[in-house]
Amino acid sequence: MINEIDSKELKEKLDKGENIILIDCREQEEWDDGHIAAAKLIPLSEFEQRYAEVGPTDAQIIVQCRSGKRSLNACMILQNNGYENLTNLAGGILGWAEHGYEVV
Repeated sequence: MINEIDSKELKEKLDKGENIILIDCREQEEWDDGHIAAAKLIPLSEFEQRYAEVGPTDAQIIVQCRSGKRSLNACMILQNNGYENLTNLAGGILGWAEHGYEVV
């Protein structure tokens, strides 16, 4: 099962220093325009080849994209490869920025 959180919940987890892996699955140009500081870039176009870079299959993983669609696809790829603790960021980076949270 793939869980879903919103930007506010993600911000709280990051502020508390929770042990999460945040993956941004947008493309390089989008990343360069601005991203969440804690995120690691693995573009969806390369996800099938690079998903092992995410980390351990039992880690708490949150995936985000621009609005939440591509990140759901990335979550499904991870799920199909044995990852269990998956969460999709609803609203993506657009929702994050709408809340006024920092983009670097």
